Amino acid sequence: MTKYFIYCRKSTEDEERQILSIEAQLTELREFAKQNNLFVVKEYYESKTAKEPG
Repeated sequence: MTKYFIYCRKSTEDEERQILSIEAQLTELREFAKQNNLFVVKEYYESKTAKEPG
């Protein structure tokens, strides 16, 4: 059986630039996985900017 993971990222707090929150992304991707019978083994998420070092 193929294993899948969910990855969500929110890189900015600016609401105009980032549409979905991490929780909303997780909800969407969990539903997608369920509808497509995907076996999700892990969920990853991060909410840091890549613009600044560290």
